[in-house]
Amino acid sequence: MSTDQYDAYPYPARDPKDERKRLVTGSPSHPREIDTHLFGGKRDWRKPFRALVAGGGTGDALVQMAQVLHASKAPYEITYLDLSSSARAIAEARIKERRLPGVTFKTGSLLEADALGPFDYIDCCGVLHHLEDPVAGLRALEGALAPGAGIGFMVYAPYGRSGVYPLQDAFRGLFKGLSPSDRLARAKEIMGKVPEGHPFRRNPHLGDHLRDEAGFYDLLLHEQDRAFAVDEWIGALGDAGLALTNWVAPALYDLSMITPPPEHLGEVEAMALAEKLRGSLTKHLGYAQRAGERTAPLTAPSMSLVPHLDAPRKDVAQAVAAGKQLQIKVQGVTFRLKLPQSAAGILARVNGQSALGDIAGAVSLDAVRFQALWVKIHAALMATGTLTYSSLKAR
Repeated sequence: MSTDQYDAYPYPARDPKDERKRLVTGSPSHPREIDTHLFGGKRDWRKPFRALVAGGGTGDALVQMAQVLHASKAPYEITYLDLSSSARAIAEARIKERRLPGVTFKTGSLLEADALGPFDYIDCCGVLHHLEDPVAGLRALEGALAPGAGIGFMVYAPYGRSGVYPLQDAFRGLFKGLSPSDRLARAKEIMGKVPEGHPFRRNPHLGDHLRDEAGFYDLLLHEQDRAFAVDEWIGALGDAGLALTNWVAPALYDLSMITPPPEHLGEVEAMALAEKLRGSLTKHLGYAQRAGERTAPLTAPSMSLVPHLDAPRKDVAQAVAAGKQLQIKVQGVTFRLKLPQSAAGILARVNGQSALGDIAGAVSLDAVRFQALWVKIHAALMATGTLTYSSLKAR
């Protein structure tokens, strides 16, 4: 993969000075989310955490991990790896702006990852779908994992990116040999003439091209870009000796939330049909581990686990107490969740500090009654990526 694009237009566009006023957070790679999906919410964060950000770009995942772990006083070492010197310079400046220790910067390809390991965790967000051979990239990452470790990934999905690939193909044919700046100028001119009926114009799920030049270039002028349908991606993981551990928002792939699945369908087939019926997914976000080392999904969390809400707990508790539905929007899909009003008191006490057992005591419920309520909360909020578990305390 050429670095010309990312040297000219580092992506995503970031100003290191903005670190003074905000932290960019998201999936994958928030440490509490990592803990939930790869370590069952039970990781001992007093032990050193060694991570690789493979294809780190301008540093979103890197800064998020380093800031959260540093603020939580958890020992860590993070290696940043990317081919682009321009992107690396921005990531370095962001880390310097926050005065975060424990980060090593390397310029190179993620295909070299196996020589840098082993790692407890590898972030690979928005990179594998740009490789000539994505499976080779996955194999390199698999080789860099410590036993029981895992990968957080983001790869493009096809249906929510309707209209992107015909435009990319057309621009490649038109602009061969031009500099990145000339390609961008020409493409912007032509986009003004693309008719309203074009699938891209009619797609409400895309917006990078409207934000800045780096977003426009990455979306419409990338020289090497492909999307994976869900079954294709799971197959690619398998080819590299990996297996899906969980999606960040499993509800997106749950066919039963749309229509009763036919009995003859396998799990992957059902997820593939759900993706087609949703039609809005622009990317797949999730976690993977070596086949045979996958962490069992959290279905009935133990009372020692510490829950965290990715939403204001007071607002959530008040809505539930009033009998209102919780509306959670994920990738163009709005999930309407109805929880028992009796769950409001529990949700109000999910403060990122208290274990489930402590919360049960605070609401004066015995273990049986508490678990009956918590199972319903857990199922709804885990499915939409709104609940995580970790002893890593909120700061």
